[in-house]
Amino acid sequence: PWLRQGMILDLIQNTFDGLAMGASYALLAVGFTLVFGALRRVNLSYGPAIMVGCYAATWVHMNFQAGLLVLAFSVIFFSVLAGAYVERLCFAPHRQGSAIAAMVASFALWMQFEEVVTLVMPKHLYDFPPMFDGAPLAFGPLVLRAEALVMLACALAICIALHRLLYSSRFGLAVRAVIDAPVAAQLAGIDVPRILLLVFLLASAIGGLAGWLIVSTHTQVTPMLGMWSTLKGLLAMMIGGLGSLPGAIVGGLVLGLVEAHSQWFLGPQARDLIAYLLLFVLLAWRPRWMTPQHG
Repeated sequence: PWLRQGMILDLIQNTFDGLAMGASYALLAVGFTLVFGALRRVNLSYGPAIMVGCYAATWVHMNFQAGLLVLAFSVIFFSVLAGAYVERLCFAPHRQGSAIAAMVASFALWMQFEEVVTLVMPKHLYDFPPMFDGAPLAFGPLVLRAEALVMLACALAICIALHRLLYSSRFGLAVRAVIDAPVAAQLAGIDVPRILLLVFLLASAIGGLAGWLIVSTHTQVTPMLGMWSTLKGLLAMMIGGLGSLPGAIVGGLVLGLVEAHSQWFLGPQARDLIAYLLLFVLLAWRPRWMTPQHG
């Protein structure tokens, strides 16, 4: 009985941990989904733009000892600036052109961002101040970090706010019109380039928030953050179904749960393998999963 009880406690603990990490994946996937849903383009420099914001906030902290709120604003602000740079150079010129050209251009900016941050801040690893000091919260034999609760709360708040924005505002109506019928939307007087730019900036802001939550939880920043954010966000979006905002949330949470349980039962080496195997199974079982969806 004690062994069975221990396994149940491990299962619950891993579920808590997986949901917390899955919330950050969900926020990354939402940013990818907003851009893909509006532009039908994949932004490979989404994660590196978040990395730029995190490095900028690290520089602010090192030079001015800024507090957490200032650092959070810095990550979001500089992520949005980097996102605007990407949109102007990669996606605005190819709005009516090749999706492959836009994706390749965004990959080039990925490399540019990594080179810039490593030249300005050449150390491989920088400390980032934690969101909370002190011991984790204990619920009997279960342990839950306060950062995990904040991450879950932010993911929930962003989901609710996005739903209200897209379905209860004129901006949301314009966004859905552009997604469903861009030519008809332009003929109806909607400024399509402006709407697409605003969607891109909104996605970058959500990515910046996710980046701040991630680095303040892990208390470190490295150049690998860009590639990690891109891969996790893309994987969560693909698991949830391309172009679906609810699917992005579900995909992020599922990815977090799969990784947490895989790492506990099979070891850290199997964590990513199982996640990619899940995506392969979904694609083999339902190939239409990769058909762009609305909603």
